[in-house]
This record gives sequence, structure tokens and C-alpha cells, in this order.
Amino acid sequence: MRKMHDWLGMKVAELGRGIGRGEINPVDLAETFLTAIADHPEADRIYARLTPDRALAEAEAAAKRAAQKQRRSVLDGVPISWKDLFDTAGTVTEAGSALLRGRVPDRDAAVLANATQMGLVCLGKTHMSELAFSGLGMNPITATPPCVNDPGAVPGGSSSGAAASVAFGLAPAGIGSDTGGSVRIPAAWNDLVGLKTTAGRLTLEGVVPLCLKFDTIGPLTRSVEDAALLLGALEGKRAPDLAGASLKGRRFAALQTVVLNDIREAPLAAYESALQRLADAGAVIEPLDVPELASVMGLSGVLYTTEAYGLWRDVIEANPDAMFPEILTRFRQGKAHSGADYVAAWARIEAARAAWDAATARYDAVLAPTAPILPPDIARLSSDRDYYVTENLLALRNTRVGNLMGLCALTLPTGVPSCGLMLMGRPGLDEALLRIGAAAEAALA
Repeated sequence: MRKMHDWLGMKVAELGRGIGRGEINPVDLAETFLTAIADHPEADRIYARLTPDRALAEAEAAAKRAAQKQRRSVLDGVPISWKDLFDTAGTVTEAGSALLRGRVPDRDAAVLANATQMGLVCLGKTHMSELAFSGLGMNPITATPPCVNDPGAVPGGSSSGAAASVAFGLAPAGIGSDTGGSVRIPAAWNDLVGLKTTAGRLTLEGVVPLCLKFDTIGPLTRSVEDAALLLGALEGKRAPDLAGASLKGRRFAALQTVVLNDIREAPLAAYESALQRLADAGAVIEPLDVPELASVMGLSGVLYTTEAYGLWRDVIEANPDAMFPEILTRFRQGKAHSGADYVAAWARIEAARAAWDAATARYDAVLAPTAPILPPDIARLSSDRDYYVTENLLALRNTRVGNLMGLCALTLPTGVPSCGLMLMGRPGLDEALLRIGAAAEAALA
């Protein structure tokens, strides 16, 4: 039997199977993580609040089911963290903002309820960018979690604490949300797997919104298998089958449009190395330009800010001084766009999506660097506004392709710290993308 401290670095699949074999007691497992969190010097920057009573009660129930051979899923009894925009019954949920200080929902978010029904254990709620509107993960209002590769850098956002909880061994996996890259950026910058699900696949009931037409939910994990298992848990269904995944004969498009512009040296080198390893494993990789994509990338400024401000205007303007000024400014940009602007932007997006679908139809996935930059320096972000704006926009630029085109997407570690490889799949084919991702993961390892 492995020692308890080894559990802190294990994948959720390993932990779940250990419980199934009788080698791990769910109560001991939950207590091990809660103790590790209590003892960790950065825990207050990672977790907004813990739910120890809930975790131990859920773990005790899981232990009884395991003893009776009545486990609800492979992950029954495994503890995970939740971004602080998923409602938790009786527990404060503030979405990283003083605007929601003391907000206590009376029921769990639907995906949290599904996961609980499948036996997962809730450790607590993780810090995040304010109202999920930044890819950097910097939040002076609540806390800025650490980056595992650079103590002076931001961790990526907006699911910043979710990534840190896994990267620092304080959760086997974290659940986050992705509107423009908010799962994939912190996953990439902390050397994790991050899955952006197809918009609409997972219900947003009980999730604090940013832009409902783009908001998605996804896991941050240590493996593609873990991501697949958690997708199943979030849906309350059987996880996708990844057995036998291979890259031989797979056709990939290496996207040229936009995603390589202004890319820094380390992410580019990591990306080129990753492409070579995929090719060595039997994948066929071809360069691809989609000119229609370049013409609509700037429309995110219309679509995101208009919807975000429309949803939050009354709350924000009732107490604007409570917000981080950079996030307030970004929300207020939505005031500049008319209803006609918004409708016209969506019409152009739909046309670009049709062009994208036609251009990528013969490929199994489209590849790009997850981010063109490394995690920016916190001190400089705090003192240099131009740097903040530039890095914030660059951080989410590549991932935003998947959101604007309505795709599912997966980021994998490349082996180079804070540099991820992004695979983008067709809408609704999340299972197929995970199978390809499992094969790619093996090649990159």
C-alpha cells in the first residue's frame, strides 16, 4: 500500500482504483488532503474557503459504499476542488468579487450535484479572477494564487486557484470554467491537462455567469484519462472510453492564422518540438490558414464585453469602487456597443464558423500553442498598465479561437514548463477529442 503522502501526487483515476481495490480509505484520503491544505504556506492564496465538514461526511458515505461493494463510479470517494463560481449549498460563493461578498446559495450547482451523486468529495472552493473576466489570474481583491513554475508570476486565469490546487498537490483535480481560455491557460501555465467542453454540453445551472453564450465548464487534471472521468462525473454519466487510442493515420492541421503572431521563444520552441513528437508517433500534420478567422478575432471585444456588462451592469454600477479597476474597465467597455453592433458581430461569427468547419472538416483536430506567452510577472502587472493590457490580451488570444469558433479544446503539457499544446475538435465531439488527446499525451511523454 502506498503511503498517504504519495496520494497527494496521484491522479484521480489511480486514487479511484485504489479505493476500489480496498487500498485507500476515502476518509483517510480526504483527511490527508485537508491536512496538506492546512499545512501549506500558500493555501490561503489557493483556496477561498474549505468545506471540511462536507468533505468528511461525503468521504464517510463513500467508505461505506466501498465496503459494501456499491460504489457509484470509478471516482467514488475521490476529493476534488471547485472554482468559486460553482454554487455550493450553505457555503459562500463569491466568484472572486467583493460585489458578491457573503453570497450563500441554497443549492449546489447542477454539475456539482451530478459529481456528488457520482461519489466525488468536495474539498472546497478555489480563488479565481474577479467574475472570471481575466486570463492572467491576478486578483488584488481576494487573492492571486501562485504559479507552480515561477513564484513571481501569475498562474493564469480565470480558474487560477483550480490549477494551483492541483499543481501544488492540494487536490487531485479541480473544476473550472472557460469562457475565453480560463481552464486552458492556467492548466498550461501549471503543466496540467485542461479540457474546454463544447458550449452547451454541460449545464450552467447554478454557475455564476460571465457570458452565457461562451461560458463552459471543464476539469483541470494530471492526465487526459482524469479529464475524461471527470467529464463523465460532471454529466452524471459513464466516462468516455479512451482504450486503444492511437495517432497512426490521424490528420492534424497546424493552424497558422493568428496563433503564431508575436509568439515568444519558449512557447514556439515547445510547440515545434511537440509537433515533431506527434509526427514521429504517426500523425500527419499539415499547415492550415483560415483567413476568415483573422477577420473576426477582434469581435470578442464586442461580444464578450456587451454580454458581460449587460448581465452585471446593475450590480457593478451600484458599487463600482469594490472592483479591481482593470476588471471594472473591461466590463464597462460593453457600454460602447449597441444592440446592432452585437447582432452584426454574431452574424459575422456564424459566417466564420461555417468557413472554419469547411476548412477543418478533413482533420481530426486543429493544433496551436495554448498560449503565445509565458506567465507574466505579478509586480510588473501591478505597476505597468500597458504591460497588463498587452499580456492579458495575448494570454487568451489563442484559446479564444476555440470559444469563438464554438469548439471543444484540450491543452496538454509539452514537457517545457508553462508551455502547452492545444488540440481543438469539432463541436460536440468531446469524446473523440479526448481519445486523440490520450494518444497525443502518450507521444508527448
